[in-house]
Amino acid sequence: MTPMSDATSFAEIEAIIAALPAFDTAAAEAATARQNTLTKPPGSLGQLEEIAAFIAGWRGTARPVIDTAQAVVFAGNHGVCAQGVNPFPQEVTVQMVANFEAGGAAINQLCRVSGADLSVVALELDRPTGDISTTVAMSEADTVTAMVAGARAVDPNADILLLGEMGIGNSTIAAAMAMACFGGEAADWVGRGTGSDAHGIAHKAEVVARAVDLHKDTAGLARLAAVGGREQAAICGAVLAARQARVPVLIDGYICTAAVAPLFAMSPDTLAHCLVGHTSAEPGHSKILTAMGKSAVLDFRMALGEGSGAALALNIVRAALECHNGMATFAEAGVSDA
Repeated sequence: MTPMSDATSFAEIEAIIAALPAFDTAAAEAATARQNTLTKPPGSLGQLEEIAAFIAGWRGTARPVIDTAQAVVFAGNHGVCAQGVNPFPQEVTVQMVANFEAGGAAINQLCRVSGADLSVVALELDRPTGDISTTVAMSEADTVTAMVAGARAVDPNADILLLGEMGIGNSTIAAAMAMACFGGEAADWVGRGTGSDAHGIAHKAEVVARAVDLHKDTAGLARLAAVGGREQAAICGAVLAARQARVPVLIDGYICTAAVAPLFAMSPDTLAHCLVGHTSAEPGHSKILTAMGKSAVLDFRMALGEGSGAALALNIVRAALECHNGMATFAEAGVSDA
């Protein structure tokens, strides 16, 4: 199978998607069997038990550990900002990338607490994508280039991958991606973003509706190219590269979930190795999670982006594996299980 990091066309990426490795059911069942021997009532740790089995199935071992947690934030700029959809200038994307690199953002603190190694990948910030309300965001070549950049950012030896994003205007892009993949009205998918007021939200909805109508005949990776952005394409590439390496993924909130919506629309199984870190306060996120049949690890009313929800959720995943691996069995503890 062609590594995602070497893909050169949509056709190659579609072939990669068709040949992705599957969940290791035997490893997950062995993990569940271990859970049922630990010194607790079966099922009493709830989602922690489910997370342990999930990680076991993707890592292919009944006793998975997280020695290396990798976090990557992808940054891009968007031509749709020409429509006045964001109250902040695109220079903020560059400035925030510098802040990430200097260690001053929320994601830096949350990665430090959760033990994740953070890197930032800026994607041609001096060349915004096309304005999706008037033209396609990217050509096939540009989309593949961004997806490959995302894939090459992934450490195949990591035990888990956390994904985040930064890009002024990308809540508009997320709304367009969600609407294009799942239907509904633009108002269903548009929220405040970085601080839009009621007038700004209404304007964003109008721009999103116009963009989705313009590109209504696209599907699959062509849809990603039409209404996406470079950081969205990079997130898709990273998700596919992680799957090839059997690395489970913690995606962040609304922007990241919408970024991978075209992959879900192509084949829901493409995201089977992905957990959603948190439910964003952006109103479209709960709707997209429902459409995907996914639930988030946390719901803390956050809407920051940057991968912050994924980094926070990593602590829960670590806790799940600590209980899974560190607890004594009834036999080891000399406790009767009858």
